[in-house]
Amino acid sequence: MEDPKRLEEGSHHAPIAPDEKHEATVTELRVDENKMITQEYEQELKGGENPILVKEKSKRVATLDAFRGLTIVLMILVDDAGGVYERIDHSPWNGCTLADFVMPFFLFIVGVAIALALKRVPNMKFAVRKIIIRTLKMLFWGILLQGGYSHAPDDLEYGVDMKKIRWCGILQRIALVYMIVALIETFTTKLRPTVIEPGHFSIFSAYRWQWLGGFIAFLIYMITTFTLYVPDWSFTIHHDHKSETFNVKCGMRGHFGPACNAVGYVDRQVWGINHLYTQPVWIRLKACTLSSPEAGPLRPNAPDWCRAPFEPEGLLSSISAILSGVIGIHYGHVLIHFKEHAERLKQWVSMGVGLLIIAILLHFTDAIPINKQLYSISYVCFTAGAAGIVFSAFYVLIDVWGKRTPFLLFEWIGMNAMLVFVLGAQGILAGFVNGWYYENADNNLVNWIQDHVFIDVWNSERVGTLLYVIFAEITFWGVLSGILHKLGIYWKL
Repeated sequence: MEDPKRLEEGSHHAPIAPDEKHEATVTELRVDENKMITQEYEQELKGGENPILVKEKSKRVATLDAFRGLTIVLMILVDDAGGVYERIDHSPWNGCTLADFVMPFFLFIVGVAIALALKRVPNMKFAVRKIIIRTLKMLFWGILLQGGYSHAPDDLEYGVDMKKIRWCGILQRIALVYMIVALIETFTTKLRPTVIEPGHFSIFSAYRWQWLGGFIAFLIYMITTFTLYVPDWSFTIHHDHKSETFNVKCGMRGHFGPACNAVGYVDRQVWGINHLYTQPVWIRLKACTLSSPEAGPLRPNAPDWCRAPFEPEGLLSSISAILSGVIGIHYGHVLIHFKEHAERLKQWVSMGVGLLIIAILLHFTDAIPINKQLYSISYVCFTAGAAGIVFSAFYVLIDVWGKRTPFLLFEWIGMNAMLVFVLGAQGILAGFVNGWYYENADNNLVNWIQDHVFIDVWNSERVGTLLYVIFAEITFWGVLSGILHKLGIYWKL
């Protein structure tokens, strides 16, 4: 029997999947069609019991890996080149830049993957246990990488003051969305139709419970955002053995500004202000610096909140992020139930365009601004619509027209997304290399390559940094991921 981990139906141009013995490890960040949980159930139920499921042969949809790889590439690009190209870095507040697409693209593809991985659930208890274990693993790695323990790649010190540990982060948000969406998919397995009735909206009614879960998340976010009273608050900054306390005046409801929104208030109450992200992007706002939209010294009369911490992956905004996963799982359901390319694209593109229109109307009428930091509903619609359009475009190019070669770098990175995320995007490998320096910590191989091979040659920090990120980071990780793929090596949490 072919290993279903790397197989999925629908592609007329997909390659044969790797041998089963080479599927020992697969990246958890995908939780996707490459990790068909049904096979694990069969293995778990062997020995005296008849197999509950016999998986039919299917073909892999390469678009999923390519889209996931694109998201990782965007993350590396905006994280490491955003310092010199501020306009691709996160928007200081309202609006949407290239960096603001990364998180919702992750959640979108996680949703698609869940639909494929949980297409059949022979053993519900086993499925729930696997979901909980994987959620805990992602939470652990998220806190380890972004909680303050790791200071890679620039700082060679390790460790975090538990009074200031950051509890939230990228993997923590992915873990929450994954757990909620996957549990809904699992618990409603007996309510799923095997055949979808004719009609454009039948796919929505067939999976009404998933949409109900998304609607509940929507209600919780909207009601809290508009009705929760945000009182005055204060924070203390410690520097040079001195402490300075700042006070922020609020006393309002339904505010979408940086200082007095419900998203920040919930995180200050739940996690504590000392456990929030200490370098929020709002410091690049015009109200805070004359260098806006670039980073720079604070204005002499900058509001006190410019210095305050804020959690961009906080609790209330993560509840809103569940909608990104729900929209993604809808795209996965379309992939499962509609067999013709034209039918799939009709569903995907129409929904993507509809979401974009809703987002634009909400934003430009000033009803609900597009805001990544708040993970506003207009931001959900805008980024999910964009994800749907990009996913559809990749599907046409890769799986319909068979133009895989130009996207192999994305596909390889997508196959080992967790490895590239940890070692590359989080700078763990660069930090390891930086640990081998000569005379002083700045005199290391990574800095030498960046300075002498790229920046000095082009006589431009901006151009040199961009080329370094493209060739020394993105291309490096793409080639390494391709080699690991050929060797059948994948990282599994």
